[in-house]
Amino acid sequence: MLKGLLRRVGNVLRGRATLDEETIEDLEAALVQADVSVPVAMEIVDRLRDDAERGRMTDDEGLLDLLRDHVYERLAPCEGELNIAPEPPTTIMVLGVNGVGKTTTIAKLAHRFKSEGRSVLIAAGDTFRAAAIEQLEVWGQRVGCEVIAQKMGADPGAVMFDALDAARARGIDVVIADTAGRLHTKTNLMEELRKMARIVERATGRPADERLLVIDANTGQNAIVQAREFDQAIGVTGIAITKLDSTAKGGALLSLTAEMKIPLKLVGLGEKPEDLVRFSARDFADGIV
Repeated sequence: MLKGLLRRVGNVLRGRATLDEETIEDLEAALVQADVSVPVAMEIVDRLRDDAERGRMTDDEGLLDLLRDHVYERLAPCEGELNIAPEPPTTIMVLGVNGVGKTTTIAKLAHRFKSEGRSVLIAAGDTFRAAAIEQLEVWGQRVGCEVIAQKMGADPGAVMFDALDAARARGIDVVIADTAGRLHTKTNLMEELRKMARIVERATGRPADERLLVIDANTGQNAIVQAREFDQAIGVTGIAITKLDSTAKGGALLSLTAEMKIPLKLVGLGEKPEDLVRFSARDFADGIV
């Protein structure tokens, strides 16, 4: 599924029977170029060298297997399932900066829930861009979900309130709320996000069941900055990774989970509604080829 991730890292070990100093330097450099932070890259290489010495590895496939196992062990504790409320509606706030794939992730989420037999309502809370509302409405028609929307420039909190009110009246199982593609440096926009979160809590008696941060796998180390800022704003409960295919480096996930410990829940692998799967640490690690 994720074949080709960290390809350059795997290439370093191909044809190498032992971890000599040159190989170690090349491996550290390849990890950093794949968006792994320097401290985490050094930890991985040190662990690999220790394991290789203890196991007396004499071939490249054995070294690759050790590397895959170590990456798996780092990421496996961060695998997570979407939070589902004990009583409907489950409320999911979808967060992230512009361009990471929030709109398509929302559509895929809606499709996923509908395929499980759940009713879904989408709230077009990104009222700062007319295109965002239009795109959601197009996707809503495509996956068969109603979109609650107002005009561009409307109060996102009001859209959130209307969606939750409609969900209660109709017995809807899941409300998925878009939020503005907020630059995490814009204080006023982050406060608007907090306002939406407060409206959810007042309406349901609990915080949004899922505050799902969408991150582009090609973002690199800036993914950590995004996660930190959104987490400070309303508390991120899970991460959805988009564009995690053969073109993505993907190494930032290792650094992100080392620092933040936020569960990795979903992976977007394409543009079709069904191209959203549960994150698998094993699949990610096996992508090192």
